[in-house]
Amino acid sequence: MEEFFRQNYLILTYSTEILATLTGIICYKKYKFSNAKYFIWFLAYLVICEFLGGYTRFVRDDRFLNFLKGSLIEKNYWWSTLYWKVGAIMFFAFYYRKIIRTKSFSEILKYVSYSFFAFSMIYILWHWQEFFVSFFPILSVLGSIVVFLCSVFYFIEVLQSDNILTFYKSLNFYISAAIFIWWLIITPIVFYDNYSAYEVDVYVRDWDYIELRKLIYLSANIFMYSTFTFALIFCKPQLKND
Repeated sequence: MEEFFRQNYLILTYSTEILATLTGIICYKKYKFSNAKYFIWFLAYLVICEFLGGYTRFVRDDRFLNFLKGSLIEKNYWWSTLYWKVGAIMFFAFYYRKIIRTKSFSEILKYVSYSFFAFSMIYILWHWQEFFVSFFPILSVLGSIVVFLCSVFYFIEVLQSDNILTFYKSLNFYISAAIFIWWLIITPIVFYDNYSAYEVDVYVRDWDYIELRKLIYLSANIFMYSTFTFALIFCKPQLKND
């Protein structure tokens, strides 16, 4: 089983992402009058960004993007940082401000997310050269704090309301649980991202860790996107005026 996961890492990852997105598109009519429509848009955004980020596979001597070899964007560290480590965090802050009704929670998320975005842009500009050749663990850690705040505020609000009786029918509950667990698993790994690297090259030293890291990411991704797929099918939409 472990060997199967290794050999089909990309296929399994993309398949679960695309499955969740297609499920959202098919169920879009059910959610189009609720805030969940923004989440479906986000899933589509992730698939598109993942597809575009795969350009590095064509930056080789025998591929059509060979002219990018030796350029700043030869690797896709910059792209992953922008669309996931910053963009995804800003989306979750936006989304939870839409679904959380407690004004103080919403205000905290607004200022925390704006501060995170401002810090990210300043940090990237200050470390401009590293932006293209490595990840920034500090952005991952700060981003995970924003996500944890979003999830915790949502859970507190549910516990304090009548929704606790029907929480298992809420799409937002499954989204919150999935992203909370995903970031909880992945955040400690980001400190080793620069050491291990994604691509196979002469600078990679610990192959055992590389394989372990892939399995952890794959397991976390399958769990998260499978949860999204199940929730989109199973749950009822919560309309904005409910």
